[in-house]
Amino acid sequence: MSVDELRAAVAIALAVFLVILRIDAQRFGAAEYDEPDDSGRRPPFLPRLGWYLTGIALVVLVEFVHPDPIHGLLLGLGNDRAVALAIGLAFGFIGGAQAAAFAWLRWRRFRLPSPREYPGAMLNSVGTAIVDEAAFRGVLLGLLLAIGVPGTAAILAQALLYVLATRVGATGRQRYSFVLTLVLGLAAGWVTVLTGGVGAAIIGHATTRLAVFTFTGHAGMFPPRGREVEEIERELLPPPGWRVVDDEE
Repeated sequence: MSVDELRAAVAIALAVFLVILRIDAQRFGAAEYDEPDDSGRRPPFLPRLGWYLTGIALVVLVEFVHPDPIHGLLLGLGNDRAVALAIGLAFGFIGGAQAAAFAWLRWRRFRLPSPREYPGAMLNSVGTAIVDEAAFRGVLLGLLLAIGVPGTAAILAQALLYVLATRVGATGRQRYSFVLTLVLGLAAGWVTVLTGGVGAAIIGHATTRLAVFTFTGHAGMFPPRGREVEEIERELLPPPGWRVVDDEE
């Protein structure tokens, strides 16, 4: 085995750890699992930060170890950075528009979070986008193309594996989360092949995630209808026109 082959094998092994880390996102309260519990508290910050930093460190190691990460694993920004930026922004705009449409159709309003929650949401959006795009649209898609899998089949395969890794199709999950993850994986894969790198996909992915949080108040794990905090509180209110009479009256 040549040195380059050994380096490529080590890089693939590191990428496997990256996928395992993504599968375990729920344990750390990261990615779409950055959701408050029943008392309204979000997952502890340090475990989430550790998840983001570990994922980014693995991405850097893969790029450092592999002999040709730009062309072999699609881990570059793209063949033309200006074009990649424009496509990434267009991707993000479409992702933001669908998040706004979903929020409006479900609640007839935008559930804008508290301003103090945005720094954590931005960290979650960017960190998750880097990990996801490097693992699935970079390493996995790049390897599938390298062994001769046709482009369309490779994009579909990595998107399906991405859905399995995120576990959004498990029993009890919101169908919107499942569809969003699948479409996001397909769109990001197509954009990566089109531009020759994951730069545009990272921009579009991060923007879409942040837009979902901004318009819905959720990172991605939506409760069933009728289980939102305001929906539960509304059920406890008397019917319109009724007046609550105090026992002392």
